[in-house]
Amino acid sequence: MTEQLTSEINPQLLSEIRGRFAHVDSCPFEGERVFFENAGGALTLNSVVETSAKFAAIPDNQGRDNPAAHALVALINKAKADMAVFFNAPEGQFFVGESGTELLFRLVRTACVATGAGRVLGTTLEHPATRSAARHWCEVVGKDHVLVAHNDATGSVTAAEYAAEVTPDTRVATILHTSPVTGMGVDVASIAAEIRKVAPECIIIVDGIQHAAHGRLDIASYDIDGYVVSPYKVFSRHGYGVAWVSDRLNALKHEHLIDAPGDPWEFGTRDTGAYVTFSDVVDYFDWLGGEVSDATDKRARIVAAGAAIHAYEKGLTDGMIHGVGNQTGLADMPSVTIIGGVDNPQREGLVSITVDGIAAPDVVTQLRERGIRTHTRKADHYSGNILDPLGMEAAVRVSMCHYNSDAEVAQFLQAMREITDAAS
Repeated sequence: MTEQLTSEINPQLLSEIRGRFAHVDSCPFEGERVFFENAGGALTLNSVVETSAKFAAIPDNQGRDNPAAHALVALINKAKADMAVFFNAPEGQFFVGESGTELLFRLVRTACVATGAGRVLGTTLEHPATRSAARHWCEVVGKDHVLVAHNDATGSVTAAEYAAEVTPDTRVATILHTSPVTGMGVDVASIAAEIRKVAPECIIIVDGIQHAAHGRLDIASYDIDGYVVSPYKVFSRHGYGVAWVSDRLNALKHEHLIDAPGDPWEFGTRDTGAYVTFSDVVDYFDWLGGEVSDATDKRARIVAAGAAIHAYEKGLTDGMIHGVGNQTGLADMPSVTIIGGVDNPQREGLVSITVDGIAAPDVVTQLRERGIRTHTRKADHYSGNILDPLGMEAAVRVSMCHYNSDAEVAQFLQAMREITDAAS
């Protein structure tokens, strides 16, 4: 589907966007601040806050013979229909779980246990949610776990690099849509196509947790079997994850209560409010798409919103790297190293850096003291796979979303200039 944009995210629209989010420019504990920690958890829509409170107060459960229970079931069904439009997934099914990580573990576990002898293919780029699950279950069931080496210079991995490792007995493959450390995306559809050429029945599971906030989700075009997001990273709240499974993955033997109708994936009674808050997210994308396009179809508006978000966030990261207003960019600061390179078309709203002579946690502290929230990524079980090969103990992750502004980028650059100048 071609994105038909009639306008961009301009200052007036940005003001309306920011008005829809809670704590957009201030922390309830610290006061005014710039929020550049979106990869750790995006800002929450005000509508999500309201919905959460409303449904937390409802005592009824689904599946009872009363109007409240019937209404809850209808809202869950609506949310699943909204998810299908948002992700562009006309087939398969959606369900929620404890978290994105828990759901990735479940999908990987099911695929590893329920498929025949062979290999499980992943990459060194991936978050430990998929790498840890694949390693554990390969050890349990006796499959080989093969990791494709990502490109340290670009901070990503290509379809050709996957293709070199695919064999006919590849039963399961995992893909990270966007790295939460480098900020670089991968071409999921191209990677899946290379896998299918050699192993057409392979179960392909995608970690979309970091990608979702930046829009442009299109499961129908990927030819995959599982996709997982963490809603707190896409403008909803903590406490649940969302998973989609293809009909092929759904048909595999998976855990559920004995004699439960329909071979369900969910364990226990889920929170109706979780489902409804994801409808709030979809409604927000729908609204934004209507502001930047003339589209009348809901899916087309969501696609337009994703295109506008991508274009606007590219402007933010370009400004951070090359300069905005009267502030020169990170690329002009000799002591700053930008992970993944200066000009990388795969970048999605995130810039990770190191500063010569200053430990990353100290940079994060100095930025916080200047009213800017960022985060340290350490070479630990979360990020060591990215930082160790680069010889880095830690990095500063500066992550943005489309509700951030050029003025906030300029404030960050001024702070970075002060920090680097003082250390030189």
